[in-house]
Amino acid sequence: MMQAATIGFNTEYSEDAPSLEEIHGLSGLTLLEFGTPWCGYCQAACNAVKEAIDEHSDLVHIKILDGKGKRLGRQFAIKLWPTLILLHDGKEVERIVRFTSEEEVCRLLSLS
Repeated sequence: MMQAATIGFNTEYSEDAPSLEEIHGLSGLTLLEFGTPWCGYCQAACNAVKEAIDEHSDLVHIKILDGKGKRLGRQFAIKLWPTLILLHDGKEVERIVRFTSEEEVCRLLSLS
């Protein structure tokens, strides 16, 4: 498993993002989270993500530090933070952007 991947809620943004090839090679359900630790929107959404993920103990959560020059964020066309992307077997199922509630994250996770 790649270094940035964690089963359950991941507390740290990883500067060492996986490659797009590694992402496409994942099996099962994965939640990609793009953002930064200093972003107020990301800080406000943190508890919503944690609470929703706590109900999905088998979910892999990859928290990726995004910003200028960050390749994976550009490959996924990330424009605003936080952005959550639900993947199934490395393919995008759905995404939510600038969410504020646990309900929004739970709705995303229910699409699996």
